[in-house]
Amino acid sequence: MKLRFLLWMLGLLMARASRNNADLQKQLEGKDLVFQLHTLDGKVSRVYQVSNQRVRSHAGRAQAPAFAIGFRDAPYGYATLTAKNQQLAFMQGIQNKDIQIQGNPALVIWFQGLLKYVVPKKKKPAKPAA
Repeated sequence: MKLRFLLWMLGLLMARASRNNADLQKQLEGKDLVFQLHTLDGKVSRVYQVSNQRVRSHAGRAQAPAFAIGFRDAPYGYATLTAKNQQLAFMQGIQNKDIQIQGNPALVIWFQGLLKYVVPKKKKPAKPAA
């Protein structure tokens, strides 16, 4: 359930950022593709569509995604996507075969680059006035 909610929320945040964030819009420029995040057991799957510098998402499976990232199961997918060092978690998962990449691996790197525009930054605590 956590992974399903996380993927839905990721779609919502990407859709909002694609409307409001000029830097993200530059990254989406010229892209017209569909990608999918899912569990290998098929219980959770979400499709993301990029076109006209916008992102939309819906539950289900894509017919022919440009790339797909498959996680061993929902708890593992949630843990990977929420890891402090997400890049390391992905690399370890791929090496251990807990994460399977289908399609163009360069687009997976592109997707990971999009996340910096989507995930809200934590505010640093304010320093007390001296």
